[in-house]
Amino acid sequence: MGGTKPIDNRPIPAVNRPGGQAKKHTVQPDKSFKEVFEAVKGQTGISLSKHAQVRMTARDIMLDKGQVQRLSMAVERARQKGVRDTLVLMDDTAFVINVKSTTVVTATKCDALKDKVFTNIDGAVIV
Repeated sequence: MGGTKPIDNRPIPAVNRPGGQAKKHTVQPDKSFKEVFEAVKGQTGISLSKHAQVRMTARDIMLDKGQVQRLSMAVERARQKGVRDTLVLMDDTAFVINVKSTTVVTATKCDALKDKVFTNIDGAVIV
């Protein structure tokens, strides 16, 4: 994941494991965002576009491993329905995700969504 700047003291995204509840985990303060995200990416397959990385940092969007697992499960549900690009509404955050590449395209806080229009999506998953 080239061009990624380390972000310390931040949790990262996660997704539910099949047949179980998502467990909340926090990032160790001595690890960079890149290190933690790479570890989670290997487990869930979720990746961030450079645009999404910038947006998440600017909008102070932090995800823990449980949330990353929930995103992954949402992407899988969208894939099963034949969705190509999905809007995932999770907790207080909205994500646009390319299902084929399992890549977060952008993210924003839900409180900033008033009067906003999402384009280039063909499905939505609410988790």
